[in-house]
Amino acid sequence: MSHFTPLPQKSAPQNPATRPPLTPELLQTLANKVAAVKNCLRRVVREHAPVAFASSLGAEDMALTDMILKNALSIRIFTLDTGRLHPETCDLLAAAEQHYGRRFEVFYPEHTALERFVHTYGINAFYASVAARRQCCHIRKVEPLQRALSGCKAWITGMRAQQSATRQGLAVQEFDAEHGLEKFNPLADWSEKEVWTYIRSNDVPYNPLHDNFYPSIGCAPCTRALAAGEDIRAGRWWWEKPGTKECGLHAKEKQDDGR
Repeated sequence: MSHFTPLPQKSAPQNPATRPPLTPELLQTLANKVAAVKNCLRRVVREHAPVAFASSLGAEDMALTDMILKNALSIRIFTLDTGRLHPETCDLLAAAEQHYGRRFEVFYPEHTALERFVHTYGINAFYASVAARRQCCHIRKVEPLQRALSGCKAWITGMRAQQSATRQGLAVQEFDAEHGLEKFNPLADWSEKEVWTYIRSNDVPYNPLHDNFYPSIGCAPCTRALAAGEDIRAGRWWWEKPGTKECGLHAKEKQDDGR
C-alpha cells in the first residue's frame, strides 16, 4: 500500500494545535489510551456485533478509522455526504480510500425530501432559524444515519467530552434510545493534543482545513474557522447559542430559538 501523500493545502499551515510536540511523556500517555481504545473496540465487536462506525472524516474519526483498519476489526465504516461538504472533505475521502486500499460506505440524503425542503424554504434556509437548521440537518444527516445503522446492534462515534458544552460528561458507553442501540465513544476522555499526536505519529490522512483553524468540520455553509481563544465548536453554527449546537445525530437539543 502506498505511503500517504498529504492533501494539497491552500495556504501554509498555521494552527499549532495540529502539530503538538511529540514528547516522550505525551507519547506514553497516548500509548496507554490507544491500548484502552483497542480493548474497547474489541469488546464491542465481541459483545455487540454487528457494529458500525459513523465517520465524519474529522480528525478524531480519522484516528479511529486508522485503529479499526490496522487491527482488522469487524466494524463497518460509513460516512454521510450531505451534499454541502467542503471540497477538502471530499478530497480527504478519496485520499483515505487510496491510503487504506478500500472503499468506504457513503450515505446520501433522500432526494425527494431534500428537494421539497429547498423548494419550500430556500437553499440556505438554515440561517433563518434553529428550527429550519434542525430540519435541514435531519434530512441531510439524521435520516441517512438511521438507514446506515439499520441492522446494527451498536455504533461507534469519535466524540470527545472536551469538544463542546453539549458533550460534557460524555460516557464511553451509553444506550442510544433514539436508535435502540448501544453507542460507544472510545475517545470520550481524549484531548485534542492526544488526537493530533496519534495522527502525526501514525501518518493518518486528515483534512487540511484543520491546519487553518477548523477544529470541527461539518457542512461548508455551517462551518467557519476559529478566531484566537474561541471554543473548539465555536465555528459550527456560529450564529446559534452553544446549547443548540448539535445536528441531531448525537443529542436531544434544547428547544429554544438559539438567539
